[in-house]
Amino acid sequence: MPRDIPEWIIRRRRELGERLSVLRRTAGHSQETFAEMTGIDRRTLQRIERGESDPRYGDLLRIAAALDESVSVLVD
Repeated sequence: MPRDIPEWIIRRRRELGERLSVLRRTAGHSQETFAEMTGIDRRTLQRIERGESDPRYGDLLRIAAALDESVSVLVD
């Protein structure tokens, strides 16, 4: 991660990643099956869940649809 990213962004990435991970596990999906469901590469999903990567908006839409949630629930 670049060093010039503000701490609040890093914190929000981690919060988002944790929320996605919890919702995915609560729905009973492994990362591998969830990656297949959403069409997102498993490594990309791992980086998002660890808070290491910002998800693209299209990926957020796919994740929300797979979880039957709104994007606002994911990022709130």
